Amino acid sequence: MSDARALRPPLWLNLAVAGFLAIWVTAALFPLLWTAVMSFRLPIDALSSDPLTVLLGPATAAAGKGLTRADLGLATGLIAGLLLLPTRLGRTGAAVAALLGLGSWLACGLLDIGTAPALGLTLQHYRAVWIDHAFYRNFENSLIITAGVVTVSLTVGTLAGYGLARTAGRLGFAILTLALVFRALPHSVLVTGYLPVFLGSRDLLAPLWQAPGLGPFLHLFSAAPPTLYGQPLAIIIVLVSINQPFTIWMMRSFFDNIPTELDEAARVDGCSHFEAFWRVIMPVMWPGVVTTGLFSFLLAYNDYLVTSLLLDAQSQTMVPAITQFLNRDTSSTDQIEAIAAAVSITAPLFLLVMVFQRQIVSGLTAGAVKG
Repeated sequence: MSDARALRPPLWLNLAVAGFLAIWVTAALFPLLWTAVMSFRLPIDALSSDPLTVLLGPATAAAGKGLTRADLGLATGLIAGLLLLPTRLGRTGAAVAALLGLGSWLACGLLDIGTAPALGLTLQHYRAVWIDHAFYRNFENSLIITAGVVTVSLTVGTLAGYGLARTAGRLGFAILTLALVFRALPHSVLVTGYLPVFLGSRDLLAPLWQAPGLGPFLHLFSAAPPTLYGQPLAIIIVLVSINQPFTIWMMRSFFDNIPTELDEAARVDGCSHFEAFWRVIMPVMWPGVVTTGLFSFLLAYNDYLVTSLLLDAQSQTMVPAITQFLNRDTSSTDQIEAIAAAVSITAPLFLLVMVFQRQIVSGLTAGAVKG
């Protein structure tokens, strides 16, 4: 017992670590939570200098937009149920909490108690963003580009990472070094090189459409040379070229942690190189694939420079589209709508991390099986 106590960290160290974590979490989450609260308030509440006004939204509630006490009781019960579900109380405690919230909601409604809004809340800014400003089109463009980038990056990165991890020699090291140098270049340098090609793509491709042998074949698909500017497929290629070195490096590091004995055992059992890779190596590589895919997703999803310069207004993704709310004569309503758009962009990221949190943690810590 004395040895166990001696190994425990002192109380002051625990308090210092806890205090540091509390400060860090507060500093990291406060801007996100505060902007989320502002997006559900009328401008007079959201832009108030009084923090309580922003939190409670009295003007929003006075306008008849908000949650009643009955709604707050139901929400409290549901949230308590979700929090109790993974604890010792289990499903029973969660069901009791949810039933209490539902009961308070029904009782207040039947007795006509607390029917006036007690907490200001409105969705009008989200309706304006998604319907009036057609933000759903930007969301569709983001999905197309991110899905394409993640698919291509993981496919090429997984095969290249496995090949480089199982290849010893100067060639593999030279390829990885060149990939690292390319990844270290600023995006502004790369986009500067792509922009003239995208803008002048029709003139650059015109000789192919006029070629005696190739021209008639290309005319079957298009009467005139296409332009790369504003095309999501071209943006996918650009973002993949920027992201691919990082993907290859990550996948190679994960494959390095997998014992080569697994490959050899699969080969002895009659598998080809690709069968050994697909049937034996990949099943233990999913945490690393999910982790690498998440980083590829974040690169494409959060990109501003490439998409804002190489996409037109009709093909714009969500991140650069926020500027449409701030480029005109900005009013208070425009500012809150921009905040609502920013919250809309952040919500899928939280959902993605919550769904794949176990795979992400496993991929960052272990990466694969241990020999």
